[in-house]
Amino acid sequence: MLTMDAELNSLIDAVRNAADQGATLRLRGGGTKDFWGQSLTGQVLDTRAYRGIVSYEPSELVVTVRCGTPLAELEAALADQGQCLAFEPPHFGEGDTQAATVGGMVAAGLSGPARATTGAVRDFILGARFINGLGEHLTFGGQVMKNVAGYDVSRLMAGSWGTLGLITEVSLKVLPVAPAEATLMCAGLAQGAALDLLHRWGGQPLPLNASAWVRDATAQPVADYMFVRLRGAVAAVQSALHTMSADALALGAQVQQMDNAEAAQDWRASGEQALQFFTPPSADACLWRLSLPQTAPVLDLPGLDHPSQYIEWQGAQRWLWAPASAAVALRELAQSVGGHATLFRASAAHAEVDKAAGVNTPLAAVQQRIQKQLQQQFDPKGVFATGRLYAF
Repeated sequence: MLTMDAELNSLIDAVRNAADQGATLRLRGGGTKDFWGQSLTGQVLDTRAYRGIVSYEPSELVVTVRCGTPLAELEAALADQGQCLAFEPPHFGEGDTQAATVGGMVAAGLSGPARATTGAVRDFILGARFINGLGEHLTFGGQVMKNVAGYDVSRLMAGSWGTLGLITEVSLKVLPVAPAEATLMCAGLAQGAALDLLHRWGGQPLPLNASAWVRDATAQPVADYMFVRLRGAVAAVQSALHTMSADALALGAQVQQMDNAEAAQDWRASGEQALQFFTPPSADACLWRLSLPQTAPVLDLPGLDHPSQYIEWQGAQRWLWAPASAAVALRELAQSVGGHATLFRASAAHAEVDKAAGVNTPLAAVQQRIQKQLQQQFDPKGVFATGRLYAF
């Protein structure tokens, strides 16, 4: 078995050889997010052999981890110390708890239900090491916040999808698990009323940690549900339960506090897109993500066979099913309220045809130039497969 130094040198050599030969590499950990992106091209460079927790200081709330480390392994180590990744990164492992890797978590930049209140992946990155397109192993940031000065390159890697470099190591800020947690289920709140209530709560000193709204079209009659999760000090959570329950009851909702174990399973299923809503309603349906300001109003979605939405992040993230042909209409609608639309999962029937609509909203000319210049600086020989983000 190779040592970790040998594994690192193997990755560096692979990048250098690709640069010399004009080859293209596709960086890949467990492959749990292969469904996402414009296209998967290039020779796969598997990062999973370079793994392990380099250092962990629970008292300092900092952990440094190699890229190939299973995300589940990191989360278990943190849980043993009563700590966690507050942004709740999804695994998308389809039952394989060891598939998702820490490097893939950072490269994808995806966050779970708590993102709106705790922050995104990039907000917890203190430093990173990565291999650029010339095979140089670079270090940015550090292991404490005061080390981050100037242009924060380490955080730039979050959401880069392997287009700027191969993340080899990352230092993350972690947080203690909250002393208390509770979930309220509010039945009978229409979307507009739910969003208004969430915005009102957002302006108050309440320990609101996550929210979700969904319409159950299978129920007779059709039923609307809002779920809110509270996390914080015991007294703060108990006080908020009374306040928020009273507010929802005043709007005619039926309010119930869920069992914590049951609620935890549901919140995890929400982040992993394992809830019933995320089952494709038809063979040609694509899953779209609308990223909007939290205060965006209820959106009129005419002409869709499946107009139901699943709304998270106090209104900032809205999921819906629509064919790829609805791309222009959805993007114009999202842009009209200051957001954008992403084709998150293409249909099972004709995925590559769907992606011709563009997975991401097309960049403006200035943004496109900046994107290209960044890629040129990090990867002047075009080693890393960049077509996953945009077809340019």
